[in-house]
Amino acid sequence: MHNLSAPNTWPEQYGDVLYRHAYFRLRDAMQAEEMVQETFLAALKSSDRFAGKSTEKTWLVGILKHKIIDHIRKAVRERPFEDDHRVFDPLEQESFDGRGHWQIDVKQWTNPDNSLEQQQFWQTLETCVARLPQRLATLFILREIDDLDSETICQEMALSSTNNLWTMLSRMRMRLRQCLDQQWFGRTET
Repeated sequence: MHNLSAPNTWPEQYGDVLYRHAYFRLRDAMQAEEMVQETFLAALKSSDRFAGKSTEKTWLVGILKHKIIDHIRKAVRERPFEDDHRVFDPLEQESFDGRGHWQIDVKQWTNPDNSLEQQQFWQTLETCVARLPQRLATLFILREIDDLDSETICQEMALSSTNNLWTMLSRMRMRLRQCLDQQWFGRTET
């Protein structure tokens, strides 16, 4: 065993970080707490295999990511398919004119580095992700946060083809753009 701290100190040292990570991905406090507990249990059981190639925190986050993916996989199998089309059509009409051009001023988005440096932006992004339907929020997490490839996402979310994935990605991105435009880029400074 390589330099692991005492397992009874993990909740105090890493509990908040792991919880925030899980909550952002699952959007459910009880599920996030459960994933953190399962992570600590799995880490305790496999502590003899910790090779010390990463920090203890990174190792625990890695275990948590696997726990969350397993949870999502199970939830997708058990949850009936959500019809996101019902929500999308009014959004599409609101976002684009009759020729397919944006009805919002996207020029404000030309300097994303300034926004990314601000913690408020991340809070706004988290709020916008929380407003997405569960399947689209899950897709955002798997694609943009966990950086999974298309084939893996299709398997994890039980999608029949990459065409379905691309359609969902398009919807997810458009909804996030609209929310960020309203909540971040379109806000007035006080």
